[in-house]
Amino acid sequence: MIDGFAKADRFLDDASFLSFRPIGEHYPGIRAVVAPAMLRDLLAQLAPVAEKVFGIAALDVVDTFYSVVTKAASALTPSQRLPHFDDVSPTRLALLHFLSRDESSGTAFYRHRTTGFESINAARLPEYRAALQADIARSGLPEPGYIAGDTPLFEQLAMHEGRFNRAILYRSNTLHCAVIPPTMTLSEDPLSGRLTVNTFLDAAR
Repeated sequence: MIDGFAKADRFLDDASFLSFRPIGEHYPGIRAVVAPAMLRDLLAQLAPVAEKVFGIAALDVVDTFYSVVTKAASALTPSQRLPHFDDVSPTRLALLHFLSRDESSGTAFYRHRTTGFESINAARLPEYRAALQADIARSGLPEPGYIAGDTPLFEQLAMHEGRFNRAILYRSNTLHCAVIPPTMTLSEDPLSGRLTVNTFLDAAR
């Protein structure tokens, strides 16, 4: 977790000129692509952190988006009501940069109760899928809504508040989910909504 991560106004100014739209089936909102040049100096700063903490000496950008949560809790799909992982690769990292002035949201990390898994790699994936399907068959899907704390299927391990200009760097295969309180305004305007920069990184080839 890194506070005071970047020159936030540069990202806010950039986001205000872009057109946002749904990208991907899983994200509960709208997105716009971030130009790679916006991240070049930040990746140089992250390199020693990634090497020390994750053992990855150099990073390449896989994808990077401005993201704004817009979907009402009542409209969430079944997969959006559960913690998720982004990738099974052990070298894939996620960088989440909070840019909302409303600091009531955040990101939480979870353990799947049945398997005890906190992260999902390629070897664990078949067991996890089978166990989760069995859990849902037995207990049913969660009611529509953003996850808040422990659930019958998942234990919350940590929650990081979405402080303005805070970044969180973590492995993409960890189980996690956005924390979206019911009082948060879900505006489509990136300057007033829940704006983040979501960057997916991998070890340089």
